[in-house]
Amino acid sequence: MNTEIKFHSDPKEASIFVMKVFPCSVAELWDSFSKPEILEKWWAPKPWKTENILFDFQPGGKWLYAMVGPEGEKHFAGTDFNEITFHRSIGWKDYFCDEKGNLLQDLPTASWLLGFTGVENGAKLTINIHFDSETAMNAILKMGFEEGFKMGLNQLEDLLEK
Repeated sequence: MNTEIKFHSDPKEASIFVMKVFPCSVAELWDSFSKPEILEKWWAPKPWKTENILFDFQPGGKWLYAMVGPEGEKHFAGTDFNEITFHRSIGWKDYFCDEKGNLLQDLPTASWLLGFTGVENGAKLTINIHFDSETAMNAILKMGFEEGFKMGLNQLEDLLEK
């Protein structure tokens, strides 16, 4: 059973806030973001899949991956980790790129801050995503980010319940 996902976009602040409680420990939720073999199982909304190319989970490290569609098409994205506080928070810059990790200048970038908190009924994930402008945020939303990301988080919940 999938729990509620709070999703709020704020045009004035060019930001998105996401919150969801998972039926697991903080350690299990943390592993879902810090271990590439687990990320591959839920990050892309089905029928898409995530294919990790590089995963260096440390401050200054990178995550390069492809979102692979049902027809084999690939869209590449990168993440530069800038803050990691074990079992508490992860900060990263997220961007679209080519297969070698080179930034695609014409697509938006975003700064993410993920928080992990133990609560009575599991682990709470909070995500703050900040964009350079309202236009950049709206471009991501028009790509279907809200629906796709909610699908991914629900896939994560299903995975954690097993």
